[in-house]
Amino acid sequence: MGGWDLAELRSIQDFYVKYGLSAVEGVSEVSSIGGFVREYQIDLRPDALRSYGVSLDDVLQAVAASNLDVGAKTMEINRVEYFVRGLGYIENLEDLEETVVANDGYTPVRLKDVAWINYGPANRRGILDKNGKEAVGGVIVARYGANPMEVIQNVKEKIKDISGGLPKKTLPNGVTAQLKIVPFYDRSTLINETLGTLQEALTLEIIITIIVILVMVANLRGSILISLLLPLGVLMVFIAMRYTGVDANIVALSGIAIAIGTMVDLGIILTENIIKYLDEEGHKVPLTQLIYRASSEVSGAIITAVSTTIVSFIPVFTLQAAEGKLFRPLAFTKTYALIAAVIIALFVLPAIARTIYGWKFDRRSLRTGLNVLLLGSGFWILLNMDVISGVLIMALAAAWIFEKPLLTFLRWPNVPMTLLLILITWVLSIQWLPLGPEPGEWANFLFVGAIIALILGGFQFIIRRYERMLSWALDHRSWFLSIPLTMIILGLLIGIGFPSLFGGLAKTTDRLGVNIRQNVIWSTLAHTFPGIGSEFMPALDEGSFLLMPTSMPHAGIEQNHDILRILDRSVEAIPEVEMVVGKLGRVESALDPAPISMYENIISYKPEYISDEAGHPIRFKIADKGYITRQGDTIDASVLRQEGISRYDLVEDEQGEYFRNWRPEIRYPDDIWQRIAEATRIPGVTSAPKLQPIETRLVMLQTGMRAPMGIKIFGHDLDTIERLGLEFENLLKDVPGVKDEAVFADRIVGKPYLELDIDR
Repeated sequence: MGGWDLAELRSIQDFYVKYGLSAVEGVSEVSSIGGFVREYQIDLRPDALRSYGVSLDDVLQAVAASNLDVGAKTMEINRVEYFVRGLGYIENLEDLEETVVANDGYTPVRLKDVAWINYGPANRRGILDKNGKEAVGGVIVARYGANPMEVIQNVKEKIKDISGGLPKKTLPNGVTAQLKIVPFYDRSTLINETLGTLQEALTLEIIITIIVILVMVANLRGSILISLLLPLGVLMVFIAMRYTGVDANIVALSGIAIAIGTMVDLGIILTENIIKYLDEEGHKVPLTQLIYRASSEVSGAIITAVSTTIVSFIPVFTLQAAEGKLFRPLAFTKTYALIAAVIIALFVLPAIARTIYGWKFDRRSLRTGLNVLLLGSGFWILLNMDVISGVLIMALAAAWIFEKPLLTFLRWPNVPMTLLLILITWVLSIQWLPLGPEPGEWANFLFVGAIIALILGGFQFIIRRYERMLSWALDHRSWFLSIPLTMIILGLLIGIGFPSLFGGLAKTTDRLGVNIRQNVIWSTLAHTFPGIGSEFMPALDEGSFLLMPTSMPHAGIEQNHDILRILDRSVEAIPEVEMVVGKLGRVESALDPAPISMYENIISYKPEYISDEAGHPIRFKIADKGYITRQGDTIDASVLRQEGISRYDLVEDEQGEYFRNWRPEIRYPDDIWQRIAEATRIPGVTSAPKLQPIETRLVMLQTGMRAPMGIKIFGHDLDTIERLGLEFENLLKDVPGVKDEAVFADRIVGKPYLELDIDR
């Protein structure tokens, strides 16, 4: 913004940027804020008005009449018709100065004779501040029902187009000042990271499912058959989403994730039945007839099971308003996934099974080709991607090549399967990183391996001991049934809560006539089992905060501007904060009726680790003393955090380390918010609850308050309402579990009036 004043910036925003972005497909409104709106200002001279005998009404009428275009029908000259039009719009100060206000003895009285005329700023009801410096900006509102990601991409493309037309000027020191548009809140990063996280979760879920199938089915052809159902089913869901208008948002993709278990069940039921028939009658019946009998035998059960699940989701399809918008996509995608699974299980998998089980091949040649392919792939991965993955793939190929000698030497028949499990566990651990990047790859590998071993070991234990466990349960029915009965009672107490379950005993008294609620046993159970709290929608980690404190109602715009500047500078000084843009008052829009005493500070904080657009951490080349830049320098991590990573160009390296943006004492986003809350404690300014931009808009639309929880006080007297609000504020701060800085009462009384009482 160097070299440009706020009036120039606002004019460029209003008359160039705003009109350009308003034409973007999907944009409903572009509202400006900040800077100074340039206007003509006429300061009348009372003495001159009196001397010329001109009234205020004469000036108003003259200015209004001098600023318009007038049409005068047509005129024909030399048989040519001309439209007659008077061009009278004011273009500069001279046009206003020469405006005739009155006529004094055939001498025109011009506006400059009775007034001073200058350019000046319009009265402001909103200010924008970026990192403690006043700025000019705009808020883009997407149309209702538009795809946000598509609108954002369209806006970015338009910004590239109009950036070439932004003005530039040469400053007195010879430096060229070029204007550019800098976005301060962009949801595309959040959308990409969210979808990337969910797609990664889907991928990992499919990998884990395939691991379980390989181990539990113990049949390579059957495992391939079951595993094919998942990618085919997911792709069919995407096709259905495309042609039914279901967006690929986080809730919709969650429906696919939820349905994966049921989809696999259908494949397992069909494949297990085919394997059973092959074992029993494979040499007696033609393969096609055998697969037909095996598939038709379980088809009725498959359709019944899936139909029951789909019917149970019918109430979700009838949800309206916010609930419907939130959960209906999930119901659609889960239903599509189940229907796709039925189609594949009943029609596609039998055909694939006929091909797989009827395929005659030379096992030795196939094995040799697969081993050569594995060795080559492992060597390439070892050199270019991951050393351990490459070594494991090559070891797997070697285990298959030397399977008989290994069996004789180790007396362990499942060496290839063990190596395959280790390989998949390693790939899963480095992709998933359940413990985070900081503990290291081996810690994540051990954690994932322990989980897989525990789950698969538990399955194997149940399978091997099932007959003995079932026999014991049948022989000791009373003891065994006490276990599920105890779990039901405990589940009700934990889920619903003891007070809710036994609330009907509120008026019951014991033998001494004391209310049972005052009994020690009742009190202990009530505190031990209070019930699980419910929430309509858990908060999404948006990667940014929205700080919304308020000042006193009587504070003027300059006082509020000073406070806003202090807030932004205090927050911007926190190392984890990337950018803070504060707004006071309202933008030029009917959608934002905010008073000048209300602030909205959008705080974008750095991700924990430097990541790509999908949110995956990036590795960088390191040396003993720190990270290596492209210039060959070695910079310590603490210096990079303090001075800003953007100043340096680090070298990406698959074998390097992740760079953590946060200080060691900052572990969670809540820790960053705590630093923000401490830095923004300013006298005369209320505190603010922890909020995020999208979350806050939803909360305000649903409740009319800028907080997830609140108390509304109604009455006829504003003074009494405010007094009660302040009393509630003091009382709520003492409630267990409530943070002091999150409790504040709106100040609604105290705006002074300057009244002019006319003495008629």
